[in-house]
Amino acid sequence: MPDFIQPGKKAPAFTLVSDSGEKVKLSDQAGSPVVLYFYPRNDTPGCTREACNFRDRLQDITQLGAKVFGVSPDDVKSHEKFRDKYRLNFPLLADPEHKVAEKYGAWREKNMYGKKTMGIQRSTYLIDAAGKVVKVWKKVRVDGHDAQVIEALQELAAQV
Repeated sequence: MPDFIQPGKKAPAFTLVSDSGEKVKLSDQAGSPVVLYFYPRNDTPGCTREACNFRDRLQDITQLGAKVFGVSPDDVKSHEKFRDKYRLNFPLLADPEHKVAEKYGAWREKNMYGKKTMGIQRSTYLIDAAGKVVKVWKKVRVDGHDAQVIEALQELAAQV
C-alpha cells in the first residue's frame, strides 16, 4: 500500500471521468493550484458536510486561483445525483477502481470496531500551479477543513 505523497514531490498524473461525463486530467490544470480531496462515499454525513463546505467557500478558493476536485470510488451516476442534490459547484471525479486513490496513498486499511477493510481515508492534497504537492492533510476532520485549505492557498499565493 503506497504511502501518502509527500510535499515537494510531483503529484501523480491522472485522468478520471467527472460527474458531467468529461475526462479530467491533472496535466490540464497546469497553471492553477488544485485542491484534490479524497472522500469515502457520496451522500454520507461527513462527506456531505465536506462537499457542502467546499461548495460554500468555492468563491474564496477560486479568487485564490485554485480549482477543487472531489474524488471517491463512487461511479459517475452516483456523483451526478450527489452533485444535483446538494448543488455542488465543482467536479466530482469517479475512481471506482481506486487507482488514483492508491497512487496518492488515500486508499488504506481501515479498522472500524475491530473489522479491517480497505477504503478511502479522507485526505486532501494542495497541488501548486507547477504540479507539485505543497501540502497534505491526512485523516481530515471535516469541520474547519475548508478554512485550513483557504489559509494554505493564501500562503501559497503569497509565495508567488
